[in-house]
Amino acid sequence: MTGFVFSEKPIRIARGAGPHLYDESGTEYLDFGASYAVTPTGHCHPDVVAAATDQLERLMYVQGSYPVDARDDLYDRLAACAPGDLDYTWLCNSGTEANEAALKFARHATGDSKVVAATQSFHGRTMGSLAATWKGKYKQGFEPLAGGFEFVEYGDAEAMAAAVDDDTAAVLLEPMQGEGGINPAPDGYLAAVREACDDHGAALILDEIQTGLGRTGTMWACESHDVVPDVLTTAKGLASGLPVGATLCREWVAEDAGNHGSTFSGGPVVSAAAAATLDVIEREDLAGRAASMGDYLVSELDAAVGEDVRDVRGEGLMLGVEVRRGANRLLPKLAMNHQILALPAGRTVLRLLPPLVVEREHCDAVVEAVAEVMG
Repeated sequence: MTGFVFSEKPIRIARGAGPHLYDESGTEYLDFGASYAVTPTGHCHPDVVAAATDQLERLMYVQGSYPVDARDDLYDRLAACAPGDLDYTWLCNSGTEANEAALKFARHATGDSKVVAATQSFHGRTMGSLAATWKGKYKQGFEPLAGGFEFVEYGDAEAMAAAVDDDTAAVLLEPMQGEGGINPAPDGYLAAVREACDDHGAALILDEIQTGLGRTGTMWACESHDVVPDVLTTAKGLASGLPVGATLCREWVAEDAGNHGSTFSGGPVVSAAAAATLDVIEREDLAGRAASMGDYLVSELDAAVGEDVRDVRGEGLMLGVEVRRGANRLLPKLAMNHQILALPAGRTVLRLLPPLVVEREHCDAVVEAVAEVMG
């Protein structure tokens, strides 16, 4: 085999439908993380498939400076569902590109260079977004990265206020940390960071690549904190599995964002799929479903394994079960013995990121399986 970078798991996936994936032999797996929050509408939602197929048959691609209906429709849909006045959108192909653009836009618009990020953060793997990522294992062998980045303790409003100064271009944060261990922002923290940015003319960038699109029980996680950033990034589930990212900006950032470009910015097919995805999320109230299913899942996990774990935490259907020993030891047992696919978040947290279409019966199956493998 000539591929590299990814380590391969011993399950070859052949197709997907709703919250399930199927291997070549037809074995059904419940997807509670296999797709890294990329399928909020479920695998192969018929409305998304139809929108992408229709566009594919009419126009596959034209460069982004030529207006096309699919891209314009997505611009309008994103502006309509964005928090506050984030009316300007840059489209790209992934979350790391969305964050890379956000950092460039903030530096150009403010004329400053310093970026403050948080411990345990993860913002991507390009040279700029990687510089804003905390863990050294992602950076090993790639230094020197982009300079001017400073880290403070996530959730510490006083440390953030001390770090942000008149040389700060941006603060880049996740409203709830994903890769770092499913760490929700403490009450009042994002509001305090918003105030620090306002005091010094810095841009507040919120990375909603994993938390957005209904995942945490609201369309955007920042909405539950009553905070509107200057820049919001999204990707992962935006087109239900097709590669697209977006950087949403306030006018003051957009009007002085500098020179930036991408060949595949807002391709017609992915734009059509993304607009259809937003339609499904709103029409089927998948944010509301995430909130209710998440509450149910947390209560059932607490009842079943609460005494055997350190914590069950998160919001909506972005949940972490912090175990007393390595989380990675549980994943093969869940997959091979119970046909449930999940993720780690660091060494001690089992991460659950199912499609937002899951039902109670799916949650019950996960609770029963987690309890058994823990025991």
